Amino acid sequence: MQTYKELKKALLAAFPHTVPVLTGFLFLGIAYGMYMDSIGVGAVWALASSLAVFAGSAQYLCAPFFLAPLDWASVFFLTLMINARHFFYGLSLSRQYSASKALRPYLIFALCDETFSLLTSVDPPEDVNRAYFYFFVSALNHFYWSFATLLGALAGSLASFGLEGIEFSLCALFVAMFVEHLKKSKLNCAAGLIGASASICAILLAGADSFIPIAMGAIVAFLSVFRKQVAGLDINLALEDVNGNND
Repeated sequence: MQTYKELKKALLAAFPHTVPVLTGFLFLGIAYGMYMDSIGVGAVWALASSLAVFAGSAQYLCAPFFLAPLDWASVFFLTLMINARHFFYGLSLSRQYSASKALRPYLIFALCDETFSLLTSVDPPEDVNRAYFYFFVSALNHFYWSFATLLGALAGSLASFGLEGIEFSLCALFVAMFVEHLKKSKLNCAAGLIGASASICAILLAGADSFIPIAMGAIVAFLSVFRKQVAGLDINLALEDVNGNND
């Protein structure tokens, strides 16, 4: 009975913080579900992919693999490059998760950008079990994405209008994120432009179907070798921006 009360209190404390995530995940998850339906993947498999993978942008990019012979190396490399930031997320939350015991494997699996943002900016009330609070923040976000995926796949199968071109929503999403990132700060501007240039060159060399691993490898190699020069260029751009605003 005591455990039930603790779970209920943790759920009620976690839910309000996840409402903004619900709003965003509904739109993106429905778009992903409709995209999966448009390429011939049924609602069951679309839902299963979100339940078992829960990787947002990586799911969009890996969706075509459902329709072709599975290339494990490409899937592994692509997912690793896209979600490499999760290594640092995990390091940041290792102390918070250390006392979660049986819940820890799920917390690690369900970690995403939005969950990381919440868990690093919100402290649960003192009378709420921290492990349960972390669990419900993670589980609610996982549920929102999976449920939205199912809604989108079902809506796509029932839609009377054509869904051709909906996959462009992924391209639009990344472009919007990239532009927003540059607008917020000129820091990392050089790295972003290097990434865009590498992608364009990779498309010209390898074509649209094979450019991603080449581009990602080139970006990692270039930034690893010239990271000091790129960081210095970014700092100079940021200082110029600050001086310009002061003038």
